Amino acid sequence: MDRLRSDEMKRGLERAPHRSLLKSLGLTDEDFDRPFIGIANSFTSIVPGHVHLNQIVEAVKAGILEAGGYPFEFGAIAVCDGLVMGHEGMRYSLPSREVVADSVEIMVQAHRLDGVVLVTNCDKITPGMLMVAGRLNLPAVVVTGGPMLSGYKFGRKLGVISMFEAVGEFKAGKISEEQLKAMEDVACPTCGSCNGMFTANTMACLTEALGMSLPGCATIHAIESRKLRIARESGRTAVKLVKSDLKPRDIMTREALENAVVVDMALGGSTNTTLHLPAIASELGLELPLETFDRLGRRVPHLCNMAPSGPYTMLDLDQAGGVPALMGRLSRFLSLNAVTVTGRTLKENIARQEVIDENVIRPLSNPIHAEGGIAILKGNLAPEGAVAKTAAIDPKMMKHSGPARVFDSEAEAMRAILDKRIGKGDVVVIRYEGPKGGPGMPEMLSPTGALAGMGLSESVALVTDGRFSGGTRGPCIGHVSPEAVVGGPIAAVQDGDIVDIDIPMRNLSVKVDSAKLKERQSRVKPPKRPKRVGYLAKYVRLVGSASKGAVLTPGGSG
Repeated sequence: MDRLRSDEMKRGLERAPHRSLLKSLGLTDEDFDRPFIGIANSFTSIVPGHVHLNQIVEAVKAGILEAGGYPFEFGAIAVCDGLVMGHEGMRYSLPSREVVADSVEIMVQAHRLDGVVLVTNCDKITPGMLMVAGRLNLPAVVVTGGPMLSGYKFGRKLGVISMFEAVGEFKAGKISEEQLKAMEDVACPTCGSCNGMFTANTMACLTEALGMSLPGCATIHAIESRKLRIARESGRTAVKLVKSDLKPRDIMTREALENAVVVDMALGGSTNTTLHLPAIASELGLELPLETFDRLGRRVPHLCNMAPSGPYTMLDLDQAGGVPALMGRLSRFLSLNAVTVTGRTLKENIARQEVIDENVIRPLSNPIHAEGGIAILKGNLAPEGAVAKTAAIDPKMMKHSGPARVFDSEAEAMRAILDKRIGKGDVVVIRYEGPKGGPGMPEMLSPTGALAGMGLSESVALVTDGRFSGGTRGPCIGHVSPEAVVGGPIAAVQDGDIVDIDIPMRNLSVKVDSAKLKERQSRVKPPKRPKRVGYLAKYVRLVGSASKGAVLTPGGSG
């Protein structure tokens, strides 16, 4: 560490003005010898997963100072997928990922910081932070804010997903309005990311699997003092990384990315990882094609029966040994020489980890499913691919053939579901909700939650060029590519067409002659929608296919 990057801003006679500005912040001459460590803090008082991050940041600052660095905190945006679900705000969720990455890049590059601690928690913020870590390739460590606890009512373990499904239960006459209100009051009892293996917690686990956060970080809950201790150690780690010049591209290698996919498969995690991991890979100058998920998914068993499809929450996973214990069990599938932010290899990190509860982290000899929790489907309906969360699908729906009920927006489909116009055996097709068509590829938790609550999640399939919440369960297939707005085959499906879903054979097709399907495609005209302005207008121009991570490219075809 002979010369620091921050010396560009603070060394030499010509930098006297810069030093004077820094001294206005309280720095002394001695502080200019310290590495300058940025802290990207995605605190906001409107997002439950982020409302406590200021306290975590204070612990990070303490660790940086103890290790001989100087901390500088700055903000990053955070969108709560739960709060924006089911209305126009959801169109901003996925696009916010790039804003998170860009804003951190601007602050770190403009102020020539030597390293960064990325304090994050939720669905798009954590992947955005990992993307910018790969882009900048400066010493970095991630601190995820931790899950919330579950609520309890009527003998049920509750979370926000329970409430989306409870709306369907009320519409089906299964619960009263008073019961719905009683559940609402207790379902989300603490701060933190939602309690199950939804996108936020999946990405926290995969951050740990990538080697970018300290062991155990992902499953330590938001309200625990352990979270403050690991945050403090993360601050110390950031300074060590600067001194050793260990950078994200040394850690997030192709092998590490595949390690993350292996863990994802064993957890039965969110399908959104098939967007985020390829996007992170792109920032690293690597490719992570959808076929990687399928290749590893066929080898790696599904070991953790996590909510929403199973009974176990993040608290159960933490008490069973967390990600380190799971990776220990999966060691035969992992690249154990991968380096982590600890400076040690993955093999060294998990050497003494033990599974404490084998009901939560099952043995390889007794998996929930022999294959991993995500499958990639192709066929004449999805030539570039589509994604299914097999961990959340009832075995009898792994093969399904039924008539299409076609809707050109989520809102139209939601009205049909709540009006009880969807019957058993139907295949609900929701299109023009992809990255460009939505725009923003909104999640479909409202319709999937309603279907589950109405008792249809084991008899009705849902197919979309949009995406699903990590909290979705049932036979739901998303990310259909190419999307409808660019002329993908999903745009040509008509009411009554028979849609074939065969997950074991990885097929998603519509029973329409190829010539007839092409002729229909040539006549399709996308529905008229309000002209987009502001950020979404730019996003529509630049965003590429969901099959490649929905990354922004100059031509928008990434």
